[in-house]
Amino acid sequence: MADTFQRQFARTRRFTLGEPRAFSAYDDRVLFLRSLSGTDARTGLWMVDLTTGAERLVVDPAALVEGDLPEAERARRERVRETATGVVAYAADDAGRVVSFAAAGLWVADVDAGSVRRLDAADSVYDPRVDPTGQRIAYVSGTALRVINVDGTDDREVAAEPDSAVSWGRAEFVAAEEMDRQRGYWWSPDGVRLLAARVDENPVPVWWIADPAHPDRAPLPVRYPHAGANNATVSLHLLDIDGDKVVDVRWDSSTFPYLARASWTSEHQPLLQVFTRDQRRGQVLEVDVSTGETQALAEDSDPVWVEPFPGVPAWCGNDVVRIADVDGARRLLVGDRAVSPPEMYVRGVAGAGDAGVVFTATLDEPAQVHVFRWSASGIDRLTTDVGVHGSSMSAQTVVLSSSSLDYSGQRHRIVVDEREIAVASYAETPLLTPSVRLLRLGARELCAGLLLPSGHQPGTKLPVLLDPYGGPHGQLVLASRRIWLESQWWADQGYAVLVIDGRGTPGRGPEFERSIYQNVSGPVLEDQVDGLHAAAELEPDLDLSRVAIRGWSFGGYLAALAVLRRPDVFHAAVAGAPSADWAHYDTHYTERYLGTPQEHPEIYEQTSLLGDAANLSRPLLLIHGLADDNVVAAHTLLLSQRLTEAGRPHSVLPLTGVTHMTPQEAVAENLLLLQVDFLQRSLAI
Repeated sequence: MADTFQRQFARTRRFTLGEPRAFSAYDDRVLFLRSLSGTDARTGLWMVDLTTGAERLVVDPAALVEGDLPEAERARRERVRETATGVVAYAADDAGRVVSFAAAGLWVADVDAGSVRRLDAADSVYDPRVDPTGQRIAYVSGTALRVINVDGTDDREVAAEPDSAVSWGRAEFVAAEEMDRQRGYWWSPDGVRLLAARVDENPVPVWWIADPAHPDRAPLPVRYPHAGANNATVSLHLLDIDGDKVVDVRWDSSTFPYLARASWTSEHQPLLQVFTRDQRRGQVLEVDVSTGETQALAEDSDPVWVEPFPGVPAWCGNDVVRIADVDGARRLLVGDRAVSPPEMYVRGVAGAGDAGVVFTATLDEPAQVHVFRWSASGIDRLTTDVGVHGSSMSAQTVVLSSSSLDYSGQRHRIVVDEREIAVASYAETPLLTPSVRLLRLGARELCAGLLLPSGHQPGTKLPVLLDPYGGPHGQLVLASRRIWLESQWWADQGYAVLVIDGRGTPGRGPEFERSIYQNVSGPVLEDQVDGLHAAAELEPDLDLSRVAIRGWSFGGYLAALAVLRRPDVFHAAVAGAPSADWAHYDTHYTERYLGTPQEHPEIYEQTSLLGDAANLSRPLLLIHGLADDNVVAAHTLLLSQRLTEAGRPHSVLPLTGVTHMTPQEAVAENLLLLQVDFLQRSLAI
């Protein structure tokens, strides 16, 4: 069978397989993950020797005993959109010599000896983490937090309760899905204590995820904190690993119930970042480990919202590093001082130490992300090539990962002692090369990308396909070739493909992001319409009488919104996993933008798609994974019910056993083909 791009796209998991990732830098080595080829989902643990530059496979995933994953680990992988197998996450000691990971059991690797062993631990292992001294491993088993020696002896329970709705050491749903906090415990630097979260989900409503294709199977209960409902109750405790002493960490959790960040590094007390439920106030707290008392080191507030950022808070010497919006600009702060210039849009911190802070930011062009280092002597720019760059670091070593419009995939290099060591990528080279024009459209100078079919002859009119995400935390218009691969494939099906980052998307500054507050429908749709018309003025071959739109998740919501509210502009839509009714989405995300349904029922009514169902006059295809526990299938089913009750023809494609991701190769490939068929029929192409 001849290979095609859509088959390659599915087989390589969107060209992520074979790409190095999850770098951890140490004094004499760098650890990272990489699957064995660009089509092999089995991921191994690798090491780069910084003296010789040689790579070595530390954990061969082919040698691991695979089996059923515990439910908690499957949920963790869903939260981080993990589609690979083998070693997909790991933790190491401070020297990078002892590594723990979960793969249908608890495993430990001695990096120097090259030995890998499965420990005889308790069942349902989840999130194992070796302590900084390399002597013990903490892990979650079911709802209990346990500790075992690295030689497999003395496996004991540190914290547990008989109530199955109470867990120790795990991140609750909204922390993992929305706050980017995937963990629920942290080792002390000396490896004798744990800072552990206790999560009580009893207040959270129980929803049921059923599999209609297998009526013999019981529905899966999920504690889902939908907008306006109760969240889990989260507290923190300092535990001796022998279980003899518990110190409760105390802060005003009634005012600041969201625990967004926690860290515990050598020579410093632990840091926490907590937020109010309305997310208009956030505090950075220092924990006294002897008493459990906390002291506020910084507070940020905003009448709209304050948000957490990657890599902060952190320590730089005795100063706290954080990112905050100051006078309309997103700044890096060290102590009380904003150290980045106002024109720099800071995105995250890659690492901080006594000598300085490595961070990512956008300086001039929203489509580019660069790496910078701040120290007492000022700011140095570590990347200059046009593109999107990221980083991880240790005290002396920086790892840079870069992508560009000039080459496929990513390029990774380790910078140490003024030397560079390249890390190979095994990712496949795509069968097509995208050709994208990056544009600024209309009065708001909306960032956009326009792609035409390969070999397009000027003067030939083209149907238009808008392919946005369009919502918070979802910037698509970036100077990275890999982002545009699928869009170019769509263009080669005969479309002019237009991707627009409208209001609410990152990269343009706090005011641009906050302009969707209490209205996630009006501005985002208006920007797609305005951007489309502005693009048509620049490219006369865009046929505005044949315009379609497609998207997934928030993009699916935006696609359905477009044909329901602007059928004069949009003539067909494909809406994948749309959040049709925001009252059915989670607390942390939804309430940040809309408040609660109890406070603002009119806002929820105005932003819901359900009330617009009777207005449908254009072809609409709804796609939803029935196992989705993020945007549950009820969104699509309720919208379909309203459309049916209004007598409005529409199509529904239910995906049995599919979650919010579509990693299954056959599903991913054929989903593209089915969408093409639907849009070609709908636009009479």
